[in-house]
Amino acid sequence: MILIDSCEVVATMDDAGTEIAGGSVLVDGGKIAWVGAGDPPEHEGADVIDGRGMVAIPGLVNAHHHLYQVSTRARAQDQALFGWLKELYPVWAGLNRGWVSTAASVGLAELALSGCSTTTDHHYVFPVGSQGLLEAEIDAAKEVGLRFHPCRGSMDLGQSRGGLPPDSIVEEIDAVLAGTEEAISRHHDPAPGSMLRIAVGPCSPFSVSERLMRESVALARKHGVRLHTHIAETVDEESYCREKFGKRPLELLADLEFLGPDVWLAHCVHLSSDDITRIARTQTGVAWCPTSNARLGSGIAPARELLDAGATVGLAVDGSASNDGGNMLGEVRQGLLMMRAVKGPGAMSAREALRVATRGGAGCLGRDDIGSIEPGKRADIALFRVVDDIGHTEAEDRVAGLVFCWPVPAEHLFVEGRPVVKDRRLVSSVAVQT
Repeated sequence: MILIDSCEVVATMDDAGTEIAGGSVLVDGGKIAWVGAGDPPEHEGADVIDGRGMVAIPGLVNAHHHLYQVSTRARAQDQALFGWLKELYPVWAGLNRGWVSTAASVGLAELALSGCSTTTDHHYVFPVGSQGLLEAEIDAAKEVGLRFHPCRGSMDLGQSRGGLPPDSIVEEIDAVLAGTEEAISRHHDPAPGSMLRIAVGPCSPFSVSERLMRESVALARKHGVRLHTHIAETVDEESYCREKFGKRPLELLADLEFLGPDVWLAHCVHLSSDDITRIARTQTGVAWCPTSNARLGSGIAPARELLDAGATVGLAVDGSASNDGGNMLGEVRQGLLMMRAVKGPGAMSAREALRVATRGGAGCLGRDDIGSIEPGKRADIALFRVVDDIGHTEAEDRVAGLVFCWPVPAEHLFVEGRPVVKDRRLVSSVAVQT
C-alpha cells in the first residue's frame, strides 16, 4: 500500500475535471483505493510519498511511436516524409534484435522520465532474416516498467511492386499473418489492468497491399485486438492514393473496413470535413503527432475540429527520428501551442491538452481502466515538482503551469502502483540515466 500524501494539487482528469488542493492518493494492489483531502481511511502501514510541492496527474499515454528510430535521430534533416523515408529505409534495413533492444530501452526510459506510464509502439520493419524484434521491445518495456501496447506492424509492398520501401525490408503476406497471429497468441493479455496488449498495424497505403490491409482487419477482429495504421499524413500521400486507388486516404480506409471503435489512426493531418465527421461517427481514434508533423513539414492536424466533432483524440511523440525526442509532457505543450498558432489563444486550454494526453490516449488504446485518478482505476500516477522548481516560479495556477512552462522531468512515476521513476531517476538500470 502506498499513500501519496498532501500534494499541492491532484488533477484527477475525471469526467468533472476535479482538482483537489492538498489532495492525497491511496494505492492498494495496483489500483487507486481512495482520492481526497485529509486522512484516507485504513492506511496504516502504507509507504508514504511526500507530495508537498507537487502536482499529481494521471500517467501520460503515448498513442504512437517507433522506438527503433531512437538510433537514427537528426537524419534527413530537410526532407519531407517520402524523402525522409527513402533516406532512412536503407539504414533501417540493418535492424537486428540488439539494435531494437537498445533503442527501445532508451526510448521507453525517455518516456518514463517525462511522466508517461503507457505507450504503444508501431514496429513495422522486419528485415529479411531478422528475429525477435518485437520480443526485444516487449522485454525492454517490462524492464523499464511501462504499460505497453505494441503493434505487430507490417509492409509487403516493396519497390519492385510500386511501393516506397526497398524489397529487403518487406515481408510476404503469409509470413506477416503468421507472425502477427503468433504475437497475439504469445503476448496479448486482454485482462483488466493488463500490462501488455498487442495490436495489428499494417504500415500505410504506400507500403502495404490492399490484400494485406483486408487480411489484417479480418485477423484483428477474429482475435478481438485493435487496429492501427498511418493515414492522411502528407499531401504526397493523398496524391498517391488518388492516383493508385482513385480515392482519398480516409475513403480508402472506409472501403477496407479499417474504421471503427477498435481502430486508431496516426497523424490524420489532411482531412476534409467529411473525413472528420466519418472519424467521429465510426468512433475511430486519432493519434495526434504535433512535433513530428511540424518537423517533417507535413502540416498541423485538425485536432480542434476532431475534438469538437466528438472524436477520440490522443497525443503522441511519434518516432524518435521524426521528433528527435520522446518527451511526452513536452508534446502536451507542443500540441497546445500548435492549436493556438492556427486557431487563436482560445483554441485549447492547458487542461484540455492534458486530457488529450491522458483520457484521450487511453481511449485510443481501448482502455477504460487508466487515464484518470479515480478509485478503482489502475494506479498510474505522475508527480511533478512545481512549487520550488525554478522553471515554474510564480506560476500560481499549478496545473496550467505544468503545461505552459518548460517541461521538467517527473519527480515520481508509478505504474500499476509500482515505482518506475523516483526522485527524477529511473528505478530500473536498463538505460542511461539523465
